[in-house]
Amino acid sequence: MGDEKVKNEALQMIGMFQALPRLVVFDLDYTLWPFYCECRSKYETPSLYPHAKGILYALKEKGIDVAIASRSPTADIARTFLDKLSIKSMFKAQEIFSSWTHKTEHFQRIHLRTEVPFNSMLFFDDENGNIEAVSKMGVTSILVGNGVNLGALRQGLTKFSQNVNAAEKNKQKWLKFTQNSSSSDKKVQD
Repeated sequence: MGDEKVKNEALQMIGMFQALPRLVVFDLDYTLWPFYCECRSKYETPSLYPHAKGILYALKEKGIDVAIASRSPTADIARTFLDKLSIKSMFKAQEIFSSWTHKTEHFQRIHLRTEVPFNSMLFFDDENGNIEAVSKMGVTSILVGNGVNLGALRQGLTKFSQNVNAAEKNKQKWLKFTQNSSSSDKKVQD
């Protein structure tokens, strides 16, 4: 499936959701591309997973910013590959550095740079430890098995929408509770 066809399918899919993330964050190795940067030379020609570029273009066209959170120990190779793939300028934030924090530090930096709240972010990664740690920050996180694709995008948008709806329901319950509590307090005072 070509980039344009994937982009059109992704655009159609994104259009089906009312609640959309403000920022979609991607890991690089085995999420956007099928290899580890540290096992490659920057002189090689990299490739993305088949749906990756079309999804990136669809998100940008819908006004959804994209960012990178990668623990690659070879940031220079990663950045060279992003340049070679002509996608480097698409990313609002590029946090590419080796870390033992399961990407929580990456997300703190992305949040500071973009000012997007964690609960307005969607994250794709191939490592469960990263998914678990970042989810605890309030980021909707999706584990990908074979790189990012249209199925993962659908799963991510669905889960993001469910999280937004759950948060809204909890907010409504809290407002109702606080209103009832303040009514009870007034009755006790009278």
